[in-house]
Parts: sequence; structure tokens; C-alpha cells
Amino acid sequence: MIRRTVPQKTISKESSLSGVGLHTGENVKLTFKPAPSNTGLVFVREDIDENNLIEAHIKHISNTDRGTNLDNGSFRIHTSEHVLAALTGLDIDNCYICIDGAEVPIMDGSSKFFIKAIEDAKIVEQNALREEFFPAEMISYECKDSGSKISIIPDEKYSIDTKVNYETKVLGIQTANLNNISDFKDEISSARTFSFLHELETLLENGLIKGGDLNNAIVYVDKPLANSNMDRLKKAFNKDSISVKENGILDNLSLHYPNEAARHKLLDIIGDLALIGMKIRGKVVAEKPGHSINAKFAQKVSEVIKSDRKNILPKLDFDKKPLMDSNQIMDVIPHRPPFLLIDEVLELSNSHVIGLRKVEKTESWVEGHFPGAPVMPGVLQVEFMAQAGGVLVLNTVPDPENYLTFFMKMDKCKFKNPVLPGDTLICKLELISPIRRGIIHMYGHTFVGDEIMSEGEFMAKIVKKD
Repeated sequence: MIRRTVPQKTISKESSLSGVGLHTGENVKLTFKPAPSNTGLVFVREDIDENNLIEAHIKHISNTDRGTNLDNGSFRIHTSEHVLAALTGLDIDNCYICIDGAEVPIMDGSSKFFIKAIEDAKIVEQNALREEFFPAEMISYECKDSGSKISIIPDEKYSIDTKVNYETKVLGIQTANLNNISDFKDEISSARTFSFLHELETLLENGLIKGGDLNNAIVYVDKPLANSNMDRLKKAFNKDSISVKENGILDNLSLHYPNEAARHKLLDIIGDLALIGMKIRGKVVAEKPGHSINAKFAQKVSEVIKSDRKNILPKLDFDKKPLMDSNQIMDVIPHRPPFLLIDEVLELSNSHVIGLRKVEKTESWVEGHFPGAPVMPGVLQVEFMAQAGGVLVLNTVPDPENYLTFFMKMDKCKFKNPVLPGDTLICKLELISPIRRGIIHMYGHTFVGDEIMSEGEFMAKIVKKD
């Protein structure tokens, strides 16, 4: 289910940092810049003149080797996950991520420095509501060959549990959890990337890691270290001496947490799932996660969201007692029969309302609107939606009986199918932007059965009675 929830967020000004790319070894400047509502997270290659934008979206993933890399057909962005995790952890919806090279700087291997730069830019709300995906049932993806599995379970908040097991004695089995995405900064953002010694040696031999040093990656020593290898590592990291600590990692680096590896894998999950392109709510449970399975799971969730967006029909239980009947509705809005066009309110939240109208064969317009083949006038369908919207906006004030609701604008109204006497008409309205100064901006649909009958965009204002 897709819901509009809280105001979108961006930053108020630019903020920059610089570092080297882990794999390219090139110096890179990254600048966060404010973006308009509904932009999303967008990478900008400032070293390229044309076609230099790439949306942070699952459709642009090129590969997941040693990071999650994006490609728009003209250029690539390497290792996107740490900066996307920081933006997600700070609840940012819209931001331009501008870099003057192909790879996001590795910094210390975590999201900590990106967090600081974003906070320095100051986070601000925007005048548009965020869409969030609330899964109606569990969604899972499993790789039987690797034993990796990731799922999301319905929940009102975004939380993550992860378990890593590389079947090595030095790392063992580790778990990490994040009870709420709002805790990301304090509990997860400083967890650094890691690798095993045998992986590091292979990467160095093939010239695939040029920007690493002992300050931006934890290196777990999973095999005996020969003197020849020690010398090569000292040269690669430009260190006079290197040794293995008692906990099995190379020295010159101390763990921030005993389970830092699991926390970093959780960080990667957040960054990779940001590529869904929509905030998600639910409990994510991951076993043996990695960029590849994260990406495949994100693709599956993205497909469910596409399906949900096509099927906008609300799922209703008509045997359930309505939230409000006509008498309760008249306590909120000033309309009275025969002009009270909403019979029941079935759902009501801070951002949406679902109403019901039983179109009776005895209604006054039946005899006069296309006599012999009557259809409900479109203007009455619009008024039905407007009255439901009035319930929504007047629900925000403690004394709705002292207010009136007036239309300010109607736009994009479409009438797709005729509504006939005897039909049960359902309307669903959702806020487009937050209610401010008594002004409500919403989009609505009406349904009979599983067919859309009409739709439109509305703006109204509540005014206190004299």
C-alpha cells in the first residue's frame, strides 16, 4: 500500500566534502545541494557537461561488484551505498549529490562524514507530502546457492535485523539490529566497511583497490600472513609496519563495535534499498546480506510498488462497522439532506479519507437527468468527493461545527464511467501537500466495484463562521 504521510525534506544550502575513491584512488569532491519536491535522490557528475544526471534508482544498477554501481548509459557512479544510507538515515527525500569524478569518496569507510555534511546543510521540510510504501504482506527474496535471504514484514516503522556468517573463525556469526531508522546516525552510521585478507590481496594484485588505507577498511586476517605478503601490504598502505592484532584484524585500527561488520552490512542494506526510489515502512530481516541480493530484493519490492500503483482500488471490508455514519458526519460538516452526499466514512487518517455513497433510485435527479436512462451528474460526484475532503480537513480542528469549507480550485477532473442508480459509490482522497492555514490540496478517485468512475484534483479552504 502506498500512502502519503509526512512532508518531504531536503537541505537548505550546499555542503561539500572531499576524499578519495576506494577503487580508483582518485580525489573526489562531493557536494550535497537542495532539490525541489518530488525530485528524489539524484547523482550529478559535475565533470561531465551533458546528460550528467542519474537518478538513484534500481533501474540504473549496472553491477554490484565491491559496491553498488549505477549506470545511465553514458557514465557510471561507483559505490553509491554509503552516501545513500546517510541520506536515508537522515530522512531526506530530495537532494542532488554532485561529484566531480566517477566514484563516491570512501572517507573512513562509513557514512559518518556524509551525515555531518548533510546536517551542516540543515534539513528543511517542503510543501509536498512524501509517498511511502507499506507492504500489505511479507515480501521475500532468497538465493539458495549462497543461503542469503532478505524479507520485509508489515510494520508501521522502518527497522532492520541482519545476520552475517562468512563461516570464518576470525569473524564468526554476527548480528545487528536497528529498531527505527531515526536511530541510524547514532547506532549505524560510523560502522566501517571491511574485507578479508585474501580478498584484499586479490584486489591489490589486480590493481582494483587504489584508494584504500588502514583508516577506511577493517581487514580481517583469515589466513596466516606470510612475510612477503606483509611487505606488500606495507607498501600498498604506505606504512612502516603492519601486524595482526589479537582479535584477528590488521593494526592501526580499532573496532568501534564488537559487531561492526554486521552493523556495516546493515548500513549497506539501507543504502541499497534507497534505490527502490520510495521510502519504505516495515521490518527488514536479512541473513547473509550482500549488494547482489540487496539489489534483487529491492527490484522485487519495486515491482510490488508498481503493481500497487496500478491497482489504486482501496481494499475494504463492507461487513465492518463504518468509522462514521451520516449522523456523525453531520457533526463535522455543515451539509444536510438532500445535499448531504456522503453516507459513511470508512477510513480516516491525517492524509487520506475513504467515503461511501449509496446511489438510491429515489434521488431527486433520477427523473430529470437523462430520463429513462439516468446517470449521476458529474458535478454531484465531485461534490461527494469534496464533502469527504471536508471531513478530512475538519478532522484537524477541535471544533469543526464552527467552520465552513469552500472550494478554491478544481482541476484535472475526468469522468470515465457512468454512475447509475443502485450503485454503491466509493471515494478515496489523499493529500497532495500538508494542510496549512486551513487549506487542503488533495487528489480523489471514485469507484464502483473495481472500476474508476471519476477523478480530480481539489483545493479547498476552511473558514471560521462569523
